[in-house]
Amino acid sequence: MRDIRIGAAQFEHRNADKNHNLSVMKQLIAVAVDRGAEILSFHEACIPAYTFLRGSSKDQLLELAETIPDGPSTRKLIEMAREFKLVILAGLLERDDLKNVYNAYICVNGDGLIAKHRKLHAFINEHLVNGNEYCVFELGGVKFGILTCFDNNLIENVRITTLMGAEVIFMPHVTCCLPSPMPGRGLIDKRLWENRERDPVSLRQEFMGPKGRGWLMRWLPTRAYENGIYAVFTNPIGVDDDQIRNGNAMIIDPYGEIVIECNSFGNDVVVGLCTPEKIDDSPGRRYRRARRPELYGKLTEIESEPPVIDSGWGIVKE
Repeated sequence: MRDIRIGAAQFEHRNADKNHNLSVMKQLIAVAVDRGAEILSFHEACIPAYTFLRGSSKDQLLELAETIPDGPSTRKLIEMAREFKLVILAGLLERDDLKNVYNAYICVNGDGLIAKHRKLHAFINEHLVNGNEYCVFELGGVKFGILTCFDNNLIENVRITTLMGAEVIFMPHVTCCLPSPMPGRGLIDKRLWENRERDPVSLRQEFMGPKGRGWLMRWLPTRAYENGIYAVFTNPIGVDDDQIRNGNAMIIDPYGEIVIECNSFGNDVVVGLCTPEKIDDSPGRRYRRARRPELYGKLTEIESEPPVIDSGWGIVKE
């Protein structure tokens, strides 16, 4: 690895309005470049938007989905990457020749597609198909990985991506401020968002508490710490269909410390310096060297029951 400046963005997307969302992304790309970023990550499904997909039919998903790399959104991202001389990561729906639809996340530069990840645990809609491959790639002397939202809640996925060589893992999300049985968690009253200029304190308390950032702090820094990697977390801000999201895009270092974070209520970008010495010195790298894989056979046993993705959104996918 080498020193690299990485950007993490947050913005308020619009349902099914790809042109608007790409336009906002272009504005944030310009900001990221001005702040010295070499690479910029956006949130999960940022191009079509996400939560509204709950009610979509298969035909509606297919209409929103695109082929990769020759679809219009991928071509637009490549065009912007070429114009701004920046590497860009963003989320969209992908369709294949068999009319399967995936929650995809791609990395592009001005020359074209660099990498593609299909979400391993897709749940927002029964018609979305799970991906079956991990994604690790090298670019400019740095090894990157991608895991989308719920993928990161399973510790095995982050560990395997690290074992495949990832030093920085992009973790695009649409999360927080969701229904939950956990104490203090739940939805945020939309009126707080609408009144954010007159009463910013009440909204910030919700965003920073157990409904939002407080929940992230239970587990997200741990993924970086236990594996000795940089975690680049992205998340939308504001209205997401009938819910509110808290943003808090951030970069976490291999010690589990926050390098930099978005705390604004608007569209924003933070850019943080990631350096190799933290990886080399991190406890997570020591723990990896102490592993005893001969004891871990239980991890690879096939369960008698098929996997069930219970997202906590009130959506269960078998």
